[in-house]
Amino acid sequence: MPVDDIDRVQERLTRVRGEIGKRIVGQSEVVERLLVCILCDGNALLESNPGLGKTTLVRTVAEVTDLSFSRIQNTPDLMPSDITGTEIIRESAQGREFVFEKGPVFANLVLADEINRATPKTQAALLEAMQERQVTAAGDTYELPRPFFILATQNPIDQGGTYPLPEAQTDRFLMKILVDYPSETEENDIVTRYTGGAPDPTVERVLSREQLQAAQRFVREMPIADDIRKRTVRLVRSTREEEMIEYGASPRASMGLVLAAKARAFLAGRSHVSWEDVADMAPPILRHRVLLDFRAEREGTTPDDVVKRLVSETRQ
Repeated sequence: MPVDDIDRVQERLTRVRGEIGKRIVGQSEVVERLLVCILCDGNALLESNPGLGKTTLVRTVAEVTDLSFSRIQNTPDLMPSDITGTEIIRESAQGREFVFEKGPVFANLVLADEINRATPKTQAALLEAMQERQVTAAGDTYELPRPFFILATQNPIDQGGTYPLPEAQTDRFLMKILVDYPSETEENDIVTRYTGGAPDPTVERVLSREQLQAAQRFVREMPIADDIRKRTVRLVRSTREEEMIEYGASPRASMGLVLAAKARAFLAGRSHVSWEDVADMAPPILRHRVLLDFRAEREGTTPDDVVKRLVSETRQ
């Protein structure tokens, strides 16, 4: 792992954040967590109210990193074949033949907008793609392009006509990222930037697919101290023993949390993982993997409240 190559990739990632900032005002934490998720080769679930720039953010990330992009608008009448593709009859010199017409899931970066508006059958069509990076149709298996990410959005309000994601599918999202409203200063900047008559800001491609895949390899190779790794595992295991949690996180969460801590450190230009990396990544990694009991919900306790307390207790 040549040091100069690592430095070059880390410098490129810094430029990626700068290019994203040309279009996205504020939301630095959201951008960081989204980039961490991509460095981990993981899928992300973004939750927010409408109109906060989630689609613009995802599209901008695709442009800056030279990834092919597609968008799926989930609705109750969307069929699995509308996502994965279907066989069609095509005329050729040899006569009629069945040809597989690839669906929008065949892209490097797929935005599944309002995923909880799709039916469970259609949601399940994304499971194989998210976990195995492949699609099976009519008995044939088709590899998805690499790198491959599904970034899904869901709306926390207006839940009429929605289908909550099953636990098996939410567990396949590395992170659940909460997108909050901008500050008043940031909102003024947004209004000024996009209502002044100037064309939308253009961004440069500063990170190739090959460089992104190299960054993913560097992240996995980054060392982590034994005591930090053991404390991370202890933190995840504590969610299974916490009395306010009915169902705790699985070993997949332990692996995801260690990897996300490595990616955060790499994104910051460091060559080692600190406990602060683990503590910062714990809420987005664990908040969708724990189910609180009735008492906690009645008291208004959130998963983040419990996770942050467990992080504090594990730190000691």
